[in-house]
Amino acid sequence: MSNQKAVLVALLILILGLTPSLFSIWVMRRVDTQAQERLRLALPSTTNRGLPNFHLAPDQHYVEGIGYIIGDITCQFNARSSYIRCAVNPIGPCQDCLHYRPQEWHC
Repeated sequence: MSNQKAVLVALLILILGLTPSLFSIWVMRRVDTQAQERLRLALPSTTNRGLPNFHLAPDQHYVEGIGYIIGDITCQFNARSSYIRCAVNPIGPCQDCLHYRPQEWHC
């Protein structure tokens, strides 16, 4: 009878030792499922919300190897960015800019 008691105590200790881990795994899976469900429900609402459509600026050009840039690409002060036109006149416009300097091409 003593041997059966020892086995039952060992089994009880094993079950009590594994319970927090199993509970933690269960909670993590449940939270993950809830988060995925909230994300799935939130995605359609952002597309229907009327967020601003980002169109190309009139002076935006695609340059191979750089991407989209705005402003006069022949000016040496052009920032080669899709957000800032140049270091001297960041918001533009480029036409009739007092600071225009043509690029000097070095071969």
